[in-house]
This record gives sequence, C-alpha cells and structure tokens, in this order.
Amino acid sequence: MRARRLVAVACTAGVALSLLTATAQAAAPKEGLRLLAVRDSLTAKHTWYEQTYDGKAVLGAYYVEHVDKATGEKTVDDGRLAVGAVDVTPAVSAETAKSKTAGVPEGADLKVLPGTGLVYEVISDNGKGSERTLVHAESGAVVRSESLVKHANGTGKVFSPNPVVSQQNQNLKDANDADSAVPAAAYKTVTLSDLDGSGYLKGKYATVTGAKGKLAYNKSNKFEYTRANDYFEQVNAYWGVTEAQKYIQSIGFTNVNNEPQKITTLGLTDDNSFYDPSKDQITFGTGGVDDAEDLEVVWHELGHAIQDAQVPGFGSSTEAGSIGEGFGDWWALILSSRDSQDTALTPLACIMDWDATAYTTETPHCLRRTDTELKYADRNGEVHHDGQIWSRALFDVYQKFGRDKSAKIVLESQFSYAPSTSFSAASKAVVAAAKKLYGDTDAATVQAAFTARGIA
Repeated sequence: MRARRLVAVACTAGVALSLLTATAQAAAPKEGLRLLAVRDSLTAKHTWYEQTYDGKAVLGAYYVEHVDKATGEKTVDDGRLAVGAVDVTPAVSAETAKSKTAGVPEGADLKVLPGTGLVYEVISDNGKGSERTLVHAESGAVVRSESLVKHANGTGKVFSPNPVVSQQNQNLKDANDADSAVPAAAYKTVTLSDLDGSGYLKGKYATVTGAKGKLAYNKSNKFEYTRANDYFEQVNAYWGVTEAQKYIQSIGFTNVNNEPQKITTLGLTDDNSFYDPSKDQITFGTGGVDDAEDLEVVWHELGHAIQDAQVPGFGSSTEAGSIGEGFGDWWALILSSRDSQDTALTPLACIMDWDATAYTTETPHCLRRTDTELKYADRNGEVHHDGQIWSRALFDVYQKFGRDKSAKIVLESQFSYAPSTSFSAASKAVVAAAKKLYGDTDAATVQAAFTARGIA
C-alpha cells in the first residue's frame, strides 16, 4: 500500500492538492519547494513539488519536472505563484477556524493563499463527502467553502458490464432491488483475486470500507449474493476496481493508482456517486438503481481516482474538470469494451445504461454518450456536458487504435497534465505521448481526433 496523506485538494481554479508520499526520496530543486510525489510512467519520470512560503504550502501553486527515460531530457512545468509579503502569525486560533465549518472538522492547517494571505484550511465531513473551508487567519472570515467530491449523477453497479447490455434488454427496471427484476443469466461468476484473506472484501487493489456489521464477510472468501442482498454491490465494486488495476498493469503501468482503492456502498441514499480526493475514497449511492450495480459507474468514478493519483490536484479549472468527466466516461467505455456487445440496441458509446434506466425514458438508456457531435465552441461551463467534447475525441482515438493502444496513449499523457490544464494543453500532451510511444503517423491520427472537436 502506498503511504500518503492528503492535505488539500483542488476542485476549482486556483486551488491545489498537497500530497506527501512517504516513500519518495528526492531533494527539492529550488528553495521554497517541497516534494509532493514521484510518478513513473512508460516514457518518463515525473517529480511533483508544492510551493512553500515560510514553510507553509502556497495554495494553487505547483512545480513539476519530467525526465525522459530514453534521452534524459528534462522539461519543467512551473506553476509557482507570486505571493508577496505575508504575515505568517495567525491572529485567530485553529479551533476558531474549525468552528466556521459545516460537518465534522478533521483539522486546520495554515496555508498561504495568494492575494489573500495566511488562511486556515479546514477539511470537514458533512456526511456526503468532504468539504474544504478557507478561513482568514487574521480576521476569522470564511474566504471560501467548496465540496471536494467529484460527482457522477445517476449511478449503478454490475454484472458485466451491466444487465441491460449483457441481456440486450432496454426494458429492465430496478424494482427496488428485487431479484426478479433481472434474469439469472445476467449474473457472471468471477474470480475475486488479490483478497487479503481476512474474510472481508479487502485486497491488493481495492478495499470495501464501512462498519463491520454492514460489510460482506465470509471466512472462506465465498461472496455469492444476488442484488436483493446489499452485499452484492460490494462484491461488484470490489471486482470492478480490482480488474481495472490488473488491466492497467497488463499494459505496462505499475504506478497508476497502484494501491488498495477505498470504496464504500454505505451511507449515501442519493442517486449519485462520487470520488472524494481528501479521503481517496469512492462512495456509491443507492438511489434509483444502486450505483455499484453498474460497472460503468464504478469505472467512471475510478477514472477520477486515477487522475488524482497521476496529477496531484487535478481538476482545478473548469476545463480540467471537464476533461476529468470526459476521461471517466471514456475509461468506463474502455473497461466495459471487453464484455460489452456493441449493438444498435446497446451501443458501446452509451455509458451507464443500467443506471440510466432509473431516470431516462428514451432508449437506449444512457447517462451520457461518448459519440456526440459536440465541439469546443459548444462548451457551456458545466463539466459533465463539456466532458463529452473530450470523451468524443478519445472515443475516436479508441476507434482508430483499439483498447490497449489507446489506453496506453491516454494514461501516459496524463502524467504530463497540469492540475488546471486546458483542453488545448491536454490535447497536446496526448499527441506528444502518441508520438513518443508510436511515432509521427499515429500522433497525427490523434491530432486529427482533437482537431475534429475544434480543440487546437
């Protein structure tokens, strides 16, 4: 298990993640930088630092070095910010700062916010994921309050990838978790690999969390439930996350969220799921179709965890957040393509079809699609909508190169994203990764996919 402590996470522009990796051993290249994490991709080594002022992290600032494995060439992304003179002696106490927050506060850390000065960063749990509050350390005023979770509206869990696809039946309905609502043929008996032997769904790549009395347990590691039993969702989520990590490693990546990813199917009754980077945990809701019954929901949320592991603080601008949502949809497609039937009834580009039966009337039932005609000029600032521009470009790459090759290109490129990357900058990183891995011709093919979306 990778040892790490998540101190702060950016979900809006100008906010960044503070991440300490206990195993990383490297010296900061310049004064005023502190090591965050070291990431190893197929073609390069990526070393992340946070900017500091008088030993305190500067929110929204970063510095990253990329060293090409083949040539030794070093490139730098310098995201440091001008701070000016800041009084680093707080006038209010940490307890005062924590009292300004909603939910249960987990601590109050002093940080420097450019343009504001010294602030307390307070992470609190409001029951639906972590919230981040910045409290001015001199006046005690709340500077900013924001949710840290990354959402996907409408969720579910699997069968493989879900009953609608496996049974080619758009008429299936949830029926309040009734076993009779889904044919027995929709269930697939699988091997739950890499368990730790505790009798719980805890393993090398995934761990189901929650109160022990509500967690699936079998001392013989036989977890054979149907959907009327709430344990069924836990099994499906565990298997989906584990299989995803095994796939990532099978195509050559050993340092992409390679840890026991925390997941829970308990405590959220909304028809929604989210990844909470402050806890490094995915939470699946139980409104409508229970989200963890649709593996495409599981894999979408896992996409956020993957990007968070590759790029500390990813998603700190609207375009970066949109890329996150688009990648999550595309990642769900990539993982489901192994078992999905790409038919007129259940197109592969239709994402989360089982979950979507709870809130859509048109068929095929889709939460979103990855084959829309949206272009960059059509963006409206809503990350799920704008994410469809990004997912369509990646869908075209998938259609040209297939599952493994396109996955290698995209995962490799994400090591080079900035936390607040734009569509343009991220597309250039994808093209550059294609060129490094496969050469000019394939890079041109990738570029064409982005050009078709109006991304320059």
